[in-house]
Formats: sequence, structure tokens, C-alpha cells
Amino acid sequence: MCVLIVTHSQDNESIPLVIDAIESQGGRAFRFDTDRFPTQVRLDIYYGREEERLTLFSEAATLDLREVSAVWYRRIAIGSRIPDTMEPQMRQASVQESRVTVRGLLASLQAFYLDSIIKVERAKNKQLQLKIAREIGLDIPRNLTTNNPEAVKEFVATCREGAIAKMLSSFAIYDERGQERVVFTNPVRSEDLENLDGLNFCPMTFQEQIPKTLELRSTIVGERVFTAAIDSQSNSHARHDWRRQGLVMIKDWKSYELPSEITEKLLELMRYFGLNYGAIDLILTPDNRYVFLEVNPVGEFFWLECYPPCFPISQAIAELLVRG
Repeated sequence: MCVLIVTHSQDNESIPLVIDAIESQGGRAFRFDTDRFPTQVRLDIYYGREEERLTLFSEAATLDLREVSAVWYRRIAIGSRIPDTMEPQMRQASVQESRVTVRGLLASLQAFYLDSIIKVERAKNKQLQLKIAREIGLDIPRNLTTNNPEAVKEFVATCREGAIAKMLSSFAIYDERGQERVVFTNPVRSEDLENLDGLNFCPMTFQEQIPKTLELRSTIVGERVFTAAIDSQSNSHARHDWRRQGLVMIKDWKSYELPSEITEKLLELMRYFGLNYGAIDLILTPDNRYVFLEVNPVGEFFWLECYPPCFPISQAIAELLVRG
């Protein structure tokens, strides 16, 4: 069994963990760092009347892509090493053509996908996630995505516990010194409601604040559900977004047993999107409600394996890929 791992050269510990697990189960893994294409990695994609040749050449090895039985779609950064010194329009065209080439190749492989690009991209739509979660019977927070300041004021006025603001997409902004400024979830203050002009240029999502007893992370691989909990309220800097203190609290996660009816609803959500893998965030409230926040179809898991509760997630991923 040959597994193609689609990632980039700066990916984290997840990659060697899964590669070791694949090899321990008798499979073979090939790492495709997409940021090295087309500058360092080469592809030959040939289709003739009666034959085809699909070959990937990297510094480490050469792979006949017809041997690939499974694809782990992990991360993608196609064309990121194309020099910034290129004329901007030419660079944009080069990146676009490189992306189309790789995406077309991945779509053409006769393999098992964890998961396909099409399914991953559809599942990333947060509004659709909330709509389907609600229809399945999961509890969701009231939220408003808008660029209308008046709608924000009206919505926040209805939130008895207050409201938070967040973005639908994950990104960082870099200052003049190149330092990363991640956009985290933040509470909406009264003075913020008087300064909403920025919505004219960028919409935001506003959500009712949900009281937290615990924050939960359910990592789903196939039919296996690994759930961990963290007491984010024990750290004043993590109360609105545990990621602010992710490294500080990295060893504070504990294994957690979800009620069976919640587990089944999460699996039903995964089946709706056709996903074999997903990282789901939930809140356990003081009155014992489980509130669904989102599912990340390519979410991180390595810290839950490298540190307590030490879940065997990479083994589960490898098993699914090798079994296909």
C-alpha cells in the first residue's frame, strides 16, 4: 500500500507521526511538500491513447503515482516558493497554473482520499456547518455574520451573557517587523459598538457568549471519536479563546467521554459532509448543554497525541489510509 501525503515543508509533528504509523502497519508513505512545486519538485503527467504516465520527482525519491492507493490531504501551499521578485502578473499566473496542475492530478488518482479537496472545501463553510448541525439536533450558539453596523448593535443587545467577535477564516496579519498577529476570538465591548466602520471593508461574525464549564475537542477518524477537554476558564487569558494560551496549557488536556447521543450526532454530521476526518470544537455549559461550534476538516491533532491524553490518532489515521 502506497500513501501519498499532501502537505508542505513547514508542517508539524503530525507528518512523521503518521508516516511512522503507516510503515509500522506495512504501508509505504511518500511526502509531497506542495510548497516545493514547481521550483524543486517536478511532475510528469502524460495521457496517451492507450497509456498514461504519472510521475512525481522530489529530491528524496521518485514516485510512480499510479501506485498510490490512498491520499492524505493534509496541507497545501502550491507555488509559495515561486520568487516574489517575479513580475506580479507573471507570478500570479505561475501560481495559478501550478495549483490547477496539482489539483487536477489529485482529482485523477484512483485512490482512497482522507479527504478529497472537494469535500474538504465544502465542509469548511461555517454557515453550512451550523445549519446542518442544527438540523441534526445539535445545540448551536446564536450568531450573526454581517457588514451592517445596525444589525450588530441589535444582535448584541439580545445577548444576555454578552457577545464575542470572530472571523470565519483563519489568518494572521504581519506587522512592519514581520511579527505574526493572529486574529483570535474577542469579547465585544460597548466602545466597539461605536466603532464599527471597518465593517464597510470586511464582514465579521458575532456570536452570543456561551458560559463554559469545559471546552471540548473531538477528533474523529472514520468511526473512532477521540474527545479531550480543557478547563479554559482557569486561565484568565484563555477564557474567550483557549488558543491564546495553547502552548501554556498544552499539557492540561484530559480525556473526556461524550454522551452517546452527542457522539452519534457528530458522526452524523461527518457523514453528511462525507468526511473521514474532522476536528470538532464544542462547549460544555454549566447547565450541561453541549454546544457545537465548528468542525475543521483538516484540524490539528498532534498535541493530543504527543502530550496527555496521548490519543493514538496517528495510528487511527494510518489504519484508515492503509486499509483504504
